[in-house]
Amino acid sequence: LQRMLSMAVEVDRSPTCSSRKIADDIFPFILNIPLRSQREALLNTMESQLLRCRLLELLFQHSCDVPTTSSMSLDKVLYFLSHSSVLPQFQDETATWQRWDEMLQYLSLLLLSYHAFPLAEHLRTSASERLKLMAQKAKPRLQDSDDISQLDIQLKMNDFISRMQKTLGEPFPPQIQEKLFMLQ
Repeated sequence: LQRMLSMAVEVDRSPTCSSRKIADDIFPFILNIPLRSQREALLNTMESQLLRCRLLELLFQHSCDVPTTSSMSLDKVLYFLSHSSVLPQFQDETATWQRWDEMLQYLSLLLLSYHAFPLAEHLRTSASERLKLMAQKAKPRLQDSDDISQLDIQLKMNDFISRMQKTLGEPFPPQIQEKLFMLQ
């Protein structure tokens, strides 16, 4: 399945467009996956970084009270950090801290996926164009919204941690502390 999805992203001249179409079709099914382990298995084994990034983007858009229409960027990840509520209640009954833990896991995965597709091998371009760019050793172009400061990150993280403290109290479970450190 993962290989077929990866190939489906690449068949169009625009992998970004293909990944959007596929993600829009798959997303409702992800919301119906009953167990966290099953959702994580699907997302962790996804071969297409672009598709995984788009699916995680949709998941966070779904959990925001006020979704944003901006394109995927580091600034948008910070927006999700500030505006996402705990991920939607899936069918399994989990403790609140486990839902925050899953959210942190997916935020980290979103960052990894986003970092992989604009910075590694120009995944926004078609496969044939990508070969030309790689041969020319052209560097990928970053978006203006990818230029964020260390202060922006620290302020958003502090806000996020205070929201978690209101919900979970202190001290955080070790899994949460570890994921917060990784995310930061």
